[in-house]
Amino acid sequence: MTWQTLAETLTRAAEMRLPHVDNAHSDSFAARDCRRACYGTFMIRAKARLLPLFLATGLAACSSAGTYPSLAIRPVERATPVVQNPSATPVPLPPPSADTVTRINGLLASAREADSQFAARRTAAERAVSAAGSSTGSDSWLSAQVAVSALQASRDPSIAALAELDTMFATARDASPNEESPTTKSIAAARDEVQASVTAQDEVVSRLNARLGT
Repeated sequence: MTWQTLAETLTRAAEMRLPHVDNAHSDSFAARDCRRACYGTFMIRAKARLLPLFLATGLAACSSAGTYPSLAIRPVERATPVVQNPSATPVPLPPPSADTVTRINGLLASAREADSQFAARRTAAERAVSAAGSSTGSDSWLSAQVAVSALQASRDPSIAALAELDTMFATARDASPNEESPTTKSIAAARDEVQASVTAQDEVVSRLNARLGT
């Protein structure tokens, strides 16, 4: 019920309870004063009685219109907190085995010895190539060919050592694909050393063969 509806209801009730005045005197000042007095008194009393009821009804409607969160303990608050365990410290990979170390050292020794033999024969091969000149098929040219072949043969142990180190490296990497193990690092270091020697030897042999035209 709004204030406008209440006012209309009170007005109709007041008119019904006003005292009856004869038509002959309806326009007199006394009649009008009487009607005003009675109407005012009734309206004041009616408002005084109905106002608390109207306010209570309005407040109840306002209270029911709003929604408020419950203060009860929620299920998530009753749940036991989960404590996460700290991540485990990764276990370090083991060092290379004694057998692996022995094999690596043996291959390095073989490659180093071959490189020394190559260096010793290199001087003789270069001298023979210089003596041959451009006389293809001559005795000096054939002698230079023999010297270069001997130089190339001296590097065979280095090539064999490099091939075996390549195989060992592939096996070690497959055993530890997610992390480079100490074994893989040791093999890789030895392989890099032998690879450098073989590459340098290849350059020397290629240069001498080019001078001989072969």
